[in-house]
Amino acid sequence: MEYALILAVGLFAGTISGIVGFGSSIMLMPVLVLTFGPVEAVPIMAVAATMANFSRIVVWWREVDWRACAAYSVTGVFGAALGARTLIALPQTLIEGLLGAFFIAMIPLRHWLLKKKLVLNRIHMAIAGLIIGFITGIVVSTGPLSVPVFLAHGLVKGAFIATEAASSLALYGVKLVVFHEFGVLPLEIMVKGLITGSTLMLGSWISKRFVLKLSADRFQLMMDGLMLVSGSTMLWAALSVGSH
Repeated sequence: MEYALILAVGLFAGTISGIVGFGSSIMLMPVLVLTFGPVEAVPIMAVAATMANFSRIVVWWREVDWRACAAYSVTGVFGAALGARTLIALPQTLIEGLLGAFFIAMIPLRHWLLKKKLVLNRIHMAIAGLIIGFITGIVVSTGPLSVPVFLAHGLVKGAFIATEAASSLALYGVKLVVFHEFGVLPLEIMVKGLITGSTLMLGSWISKRFVLKLSADRFQLMMDGLMLVSGSTMLWAALSVGSH
């Protein structure tokens, strides 16, 4: 039943994230944390997210802005490696608390970034990549934070989805290498990640036909709700463990 729930949520998360460009980690992490615990959930999600990003690149291959991707990723991989190493050293309950607080904090921060309507060049993309890469190494998903960065570079719809996915793929790839080097990515965890990631990949293929049909207002409301629910669930889990 646990795997059935993960697969069902994974298919839904893969479809939704394929439409809006991110969100699979936000939806799946609470389920993975409650099922496997935060220590296993983080590398499992890293494997699954790598697969999801790869599938979005394949679906939107011709739309990728490789120059923007390179500018963002060249510094982002270093930040992701440092963040992943930092994550490994953190206590289990602290990981849950950080994840929950981060998701909730992203709600007002994302709206603030969107209201500023900033225009970012490739130098700005490189700076953002380093910062967001480090955060990605620690908190699993930075979709709510990276979205305004890529939109501010002028990328929309398929180009946004594809380029953000290509950039994230590089960051998650480095994160997996760090996890493997420090022994937190054994075969069992890899298999769980592959199973979870397969549903995300299927969802990415399903989502393509819906990309142009989702309104901006519904997108904002949906993602705010997902971040609030996921963040609250993680904080509750951290407080429950801490109280015992």
